[in-house]
Amino acid sequence: MGEAPALCVEDLKERFSNGFGLRSKGFETSTDLGDKTFVIGCNNNDSTSSLEVHIYDKSRGKWVIPTVLGIKPKPYEGHSAVLLNEDRIMIIIRGSTPDDCIWFLEVDTEYVKQQKKASDAEVVAWSKGVRGDAEKPVVISGPSGVGKGTLINMLMKEFPSMFGFSVSHTTRAPRGTEKNGVHYHFTERSIMEKDIKDGKFLEFASVHGNLYGTSIEAVEAVADSGKRCILDIDVQGAKSVRACSLDAVFVFISPPSMSELEERLRLRGTETEEQIQKRLRNAKAEIEQGKSSGIFDHILCNDNLEKCYENLKKLLGLDGSVPVNPKPSPNGIDLPWNHSVSKIDNKIVIKPETPESGNASKNLMVLDVSLLKGGAPSRTRGLNVYTIDSISDCLNGIHKPS
Repeated sequence: MGEAPALCVEDLKERFSNGFGLRSKGFETSTDLGDKTFVIGCNNNDSTSSLEVHIYDKSRGKWVIPTVLGIKPKPYEGHSAVLLNEDRIMIIIRGSTPDDCIWFLEVDTEYVKQQKKASDAEVVAWSKGVRGDAEKPVVISGPSGVGKGTLINMLMKEFPSMFGFSVSHTTRAPRGTEKNGVHYHFTERSIMEKDIKDGKFLEFASVHGNLYGTSIEAVEAVADSGKRCILDIDVQGAKSVRACSLDAVFVFISPPSMSELEERLRLRGTETEEQIQKRLRNAKAEIEQGKSSGIFDHILCNDNLEKCYENLKKLLGLDGSVPVNPKPSPNGIDLPWNHSVSKIDNKIVIKPETPESGNASKNLMVLDVSLLKGGAPSRTRGLNVYTIDSISDCLNGIHKPS
């Protein structure tokens, strides 16, 4: 966190009026919340400039540069800002693609409060807005040789359009025919370390001098594609995911006994005796943690593969009670370039305007934010979008799907 020279409120107003903030061109907005004014935008007359957040603390008469977490919007050409529920600001971007036009700057959510307490600094966090909900990711863990990989492959084979894997990050170099973004996201160590520090990873570990990890963005990308993300990670990784904000289903696969697990490991014929003994020691500790730590929502004993698989399907709602091939809900919101914004209760009304006359067209768009879920450092889901003919329709709850 840093501070800029002290300014009074009149200085703040002058800053906008003389064009320093380019507010008239749509590059910068100011939103008041208590004793703070949140200024969001670009400092230069250039749509490719980096998006910045500054805070004017009226009680101290000082500008504050906060720590900004999350993945922020790409450079754009203008936006509108609306304060929601005293804890986040909705940013409606002009001229962006339909799937990238709604963002939230969290200024006082639980996640931001936790980060402020941990860092003893002013913190804000970005989160991308997405229409509708997504199925909870599934975290599957268990000791080596327990059969979790086989169970996951069975799920993927029976429900190929329902499940997907997140692509992990690593700092090691690609091997052979490995492709970036397919097998791994290959990245520099300094970049990954910074992203870990900024809270962009659900879990990570150092293996043979290289970092491996699961980013929040990689998990969200699977959900954005309309699929349910499966995470195959060890108990320590599951513990890290449980401690973060990701709302997931945690499943631990347990062997019927240590002797049965040892037999399975030996039948694989892929490890030396030393490796088998190491895996057995690790397995004993993982089983103890898995059954007693409270990390996992469900514990399945894989004493019979088919039975265990049926139990896994049942707890995931795949026993015939729900459709097995759902279509992804539309995420995009096609907003008009020229528009005005107003807030009515938990509804944001977008009023299109024609550049010639400035008059609003008949069709209005409503963003219902009453059922928002999630948030930084991942997505904010639950946006409901529909159109209305007039403001009175919004007040009376009359709408048609958009």
